[in-house]
Amino acid sequence: MNDSTQDAVTVRVEPGGVCAVIPEQWDACAGRDNPFVSHAFLSIMEESGSVGPGTGWQSLPMLIDGPNGMLAAAAPCYGKTHSQGEYVFDHQWADAWQRAGGSYYPKIQIASPFSPVPGPRLLLRDPTMAPALIGGIEMLVGNNDLSSAHATFVEESQVALFEAAGWLIREDSQFHFTNRGYASFDEFLVELSSSKRKNIRKERAKAVEGLEIFHLTGSDLTEKHWDIFWRFYQDTGARKWGTPYLTRVAFSMLGERMGDKMLLILAYRAGKPIAGALNLIGSDALFGRYWGCIEDIPFLHFELCYYQAIDVAIALRLKRVEAGAQGGHKLARGYAPQPTWSAHYIADPGFRRAVAGFLTQERAAVVLDREFLEERTPFKKA
Repeated sequence: MNDSTQDAVTVRVEPGGVCAVIPEQWDACAGRDNPFVSHAFLSIMEESGSVGPGTGWQSLPMLIDGPNGMLAAAAPCYGKTHSQGEYVFDHQWADAWQRAGGSYYPKIQIASPFSPVPGPRLLLRDPTMAPALIGGIEMLVGNNDLSSAHATFVEESQVALFEAAGWLIREDSQFHFTNRGYASFDEFLVELSSSKRKNIRKERAKAVEGLEIFHLTGSDLTEKHWDIFWRFYQDTGARKWGTPYLTRVAFSMLGERMGDKMLLILAYRAGKPIAGALNLIGSDALFGRYWGCIEDIPFLHFELCYYQAIDVAIALRLKRVEAGAQGGHKLARGYAPQPTWSAHYIADPGFRRAVAGFLTQERAAVVLDREFLEERTPFKKA
């Protein structure tokens, strides 16, 4: 795939992937807030074989070099031959375009692989490079006769950059817990209605009956723990996706290189591990990512993935918990609906008009659904 020039700014593709970019330069653009766009995380996806040959994800990071030889901007781009592992569903678009005689795949995806986590998709050490970076992605699509490019889970502050470039904006919702400066879980519960407060206390007591819960991070994480969690992850992955997205070695690498960002919560019964939840720790948020179990225990999923995460966010004074895609059951556990955005560049004008019409209708339904859900949060009503 070809490089491009935008207004005398050269935007280039690094064929060696994120691994071929100097880590300090990539992270100078990505910042420290969101671990999912860090050089460590993205290079682990490549080196572990989770991304690369045979996966349908080809790493094609877009780069802009500054005049001083330092990286001025970057975007985590991927050539995709399917729509798996994205969590913003465009299968209907692919079917429609292919029925019309077009080839929807390959396409370009600007994302953190397998991570429905809002964050920057334009990594800008020099903010003035945003239009050139977006333009370079558009030229990558045009020069290679591709159907489209898609930036998914774009943080709110960057939506306007894509919109100004004429990309179509898609809206959806996730459920997040907001830490309003709580000193304890009980202080959080005070804000809930009496019935919801009692129900959560009952759920928590029932979930952990006869169990021990351990939190592991940093040097406490060993290969033994990753072997345990791999078993859980494989079970969940096989049921949800058919084939787990991450390889076994990916977890070892995450522990070795990002251990201080990993939080593994394990439940044991009589010394035997039976369930676990893996989180990543950002500068102001806890990100829930993977869960699995080998025993079906009522409410244990809620305890490990949602309530324990709230405990951690309060203890670490993090602003929120982002518990991943979908899951209306999170609402009753204190997780409220929040908007998420994606941006889409459709090369063909007719196809673009059709998608734009679909998004207008979909957005109205998404907003109405979110308003409906907001009225049904467990918090006391004024």
